[in-house]
Amino acid sequence: MGIYTADLCDQHSDKLDIVDNIFKLYGARRCFSGTIHTVKVLDDNVLVKEALQTIPSGSVLVVDGGGSRNCALIGDNLAHIAVKRKLAGIIVNGCIRDSAQINEMDIGIYCIGTHPLKSIKRGKGERGISIQFAGALFEPGAYLYADEDGIVLSQEALD
Repeated sequence: MGIYTADLCDQHSDKLDIVDNIFKLYGARRCFSGTIHTVKVLDDNVLVKEALQTIPSGSVLVVDGGGSRNCALIGDNLAHIAVKRKLAGIIVNGCIRDSAQINEMDIGIYCIGTHPLKSIKRGKGERGISIQFAGALFEPGAYLYADEDGIVLSQEALD
């Protein structure tokens, strides 16, 4: 059982930023929340993998891929890292692949769509910065709550 976005909106609407509903939800986990950690990349997932391997368990990785539909930034191998490390979930302003396998994993991943091509591997991008997309500002250390109704953000933990 989790914390549901509709309930948070009912109780704390003055404390929330609501993310534009432009994403699709994949993975077996349909409700997740945690502290935000960020990565900003373009068609390159080296920093995404590094973040998945190092951020604390229970965290949500937010990846700003610039909305690119040129390739996937997350596939089943990276999703498996997130599951193994007990991350809460992932938000990708970009695409994933291996969606059928990811749908069977204990992870929630919101993304803009799927693409079968893997990303390039140059290691370019930034980590741990504030990023903005989908009408919201994702700040490291803030809190993200997601379920099948959408995604909301808060500067403080809400229960």
